[in-house]
Amino acid sequence: MNFIPFGFLLFIFIAHDAGAIPDISNKKNQLVITAKNESYNMINFTEQQSVNHWRITDDAVMGGKSTGRFLVEQGKGIFFGNISLDNNGGFSSVFRMINPLPEDLETVTIDIQGDGLTYQLRMIVSLNGYRLAYKHKVNTIAGKREKLSFALADFQASFRGRNINNAPVLKSEDIREVGFLVTKKTAGKFYLSIFSLIF
Repeated sequence: MNFIPFGFLLFIFIAHDAGAIPDISNKKNQLVITAKNESYNMINFTEQQSVNHWRITDDAVMGGKSTGRFLVEQGKGIFFGNISLDNNGGFSSVFRMINPLPEDLETVTIDIQGDGLTYQLRMIVSLNGYRLAYKHKVNTIAGKREKLSFALADFQASFRGRNINNAPVLKSEDIREVGFLVTKKTAGKFYLSIFSLIF
């Protein structure tokens, strides 16, 4: 009979008990992965320096005059500013890069408090060298905090404002950035509080 070292048996037992799923924690980018089938909290609003991960893109890229800002306070992110229709403008957006997600995640849940406007939750992917934005409408109720869940399969692909109907279904492992966009047909202020974004 062959002898199997006790240490080797102990290793097999530990690996099996843990499900062979590693515990990964990247505090710098605030991506925390604990185990298979658990949530992936992509955003951390407890540290002021996390605001540096976000970038604003306004209609100024096309000559517009809308202005957006993003700040972190009291455990939430705040996307706010003013929409101007001057020079055919009318939108503002905020995005941040994320670490790669695992495959086969199906939904995203956001915890927000809006101002009654309709926003877009956007996921950015790179497909054949093109930067595609997958978008989903987010209707808000002024002053009401809500947790809203959306299926990734329901996101609509777009490129430079045009819908791409023959694009592949959004997959979690392809997402490189997450963000929000607001556009309106009347000038005025906007204000969106973001408490969490979880896959």
